[in-house]
Amino acid sequence: MPASPDALTCFKAYDVRGRLGRDFDPAIAARIAAGFAAVLAADRVVLGRDCRASSPAIANAVAAALQRAGVQVLDLGLCGTEEVYFATHHLNAGGGIMVTASHNPPDYNGLKMVQADAAPLCDAQFAAIRGWAETHAAPASTPPTPRTNCAATRADYVDRVIGFIKPASLRPLHILVNAGNGAAGPTFDAIASRLAAMGAPLRFTRMHHDPDPSFPNGIPNPLLAENQPATAQAVRGAAADFGVAWDGDFDRCFLFDHRGRWVPGEYVVGLLAQAFLAREPGATIVHDPRVVLNTRDIVAQGGGRAVMARTGHAYAKQALRDSGAVYGGEISAHHYFRDFACCDSGMIPWLLVAEVLSRGGIRLADLLDDRLARFPSSGEVNFTLIDPATAMARVVGHFAATASLRCDLDGTSLEWPTWRFNLRQSNTEPLLRLNVETRGDSALLAARLAEIQAILIG
Repeated sequence: MPASPDALTCFKAYDVRGRLGRDFDPAIAARIAAGFAAVLAADRVVLGRDCRASSPAIANAVAAALQRAGVQVLDLGLCGTEEVYFATHHLNAGGGIMVTASHNPPDYNGLKMVQADAAPLCDAQFAAIRGWAETHAAPASTPPTPRTNCAATRADYVDRVIGFIKPASLRPLHILVNAGNGAAGPTFDAIASRLAAMGAPLRFTRMHHDPDPSFPNGIPNPLLAENQPATAQAVRGAAADFGVAWDGDFDRCFLFDHRGRWVPGEYVVGLLAQAFLAREPGATIVHDPRVVLNTRDIVAQGGGRAVMARTGHAYAKQALRDSGAVYGGEISAHHYFRDFACCDSGMIPWLLVAEVLSRGGIRLADLLDDRLARFPSSGEVNFTLIDPATAMARVVGHFAATASLRCDLDGTSLEWPTWRFNLRQSNTEPLLRLNVETRGDSALLAARLAEIQAILIG
């Protein structure tokens, strides 16, 4: 009869992540990998890892469990999550596993998993893997077996990423890049080397570039306000045209203009949507429900079709596949591309931005100033509350009767001719997440934000 280990707290909404020694360790990773093999019945699985000190041991445990189940392991070694996505699709593997805790502190680790064609696991598959892992002990340890070394797929990955732009269209640009002690450095260098060989006139200033498992530069999460000044100051100090910062597994990138100003995610979504609509007039663009006015406006101007998807990578990727959208973006800096197996990438966006700026002969700051004036937004404001459901009901009850549009796809969005808001409850914490935006009215934005805040905390 199978052993019955404790319930696993490392399973989150879309992936596996937990604190080492408490929620997650190599033995738990092996149980999950065995469940992955049993549920997907894949004959070949791509495996990659980030630069955390714990990642090699966890990757070894995952590989051993897969091999014990008769699975051939296609090993990428140190890489980014998007390289696992690419290789899973490119090599026609039956699945892919990335060992990473992304932007979490160094004492965390986890797994990101995809099925064949780099498609996200469906809810039933994810639940079945969890059920297997929670009802089976870790597989017996076995001597290491040689894994198929697939590091050479990086060259094919680089070709695919650069294929999103025309390098001949690039003008001289100076770009500061901050790898944040994550895995981005080696992969970025491969892209930069290929661009240089193609004659692209880009110059780079590298910052925190070498993978370092001790995380000397802090948690690799550029969304944290305390992490942004270092990149901003470096952009200004280098007199760069713009800056790029990645999270720990570089499936997200974050932009700074030449002034060192942080570029909020909703405006990056609009910029990339505009880039694709210029190539494919009338194309479909996917966006999340949190901040939408700027994106909708740009899609309408480009004659495109805007499709809303629930927040979260599984929903966005499925929406791309269902709608045939060329691109989809979330304000959290996840950007998805039809021609990248409908997966997210942190390398493709900055290349597209460099091409947009080159073709237009303009600065990122000027583009941002224009869109900020047209569609100011609050940024996501989080409220920690004892009873978030009741507080949310108060806000919706106060405003719903006068709203011209209501959408409950993800939290509740209410809209009027001049403004809108989205209010969502966290799945894991006693938090409400609020985004407010207006059509060209910063004073109205401030007033509505204050009004909603008073209702929430009242």
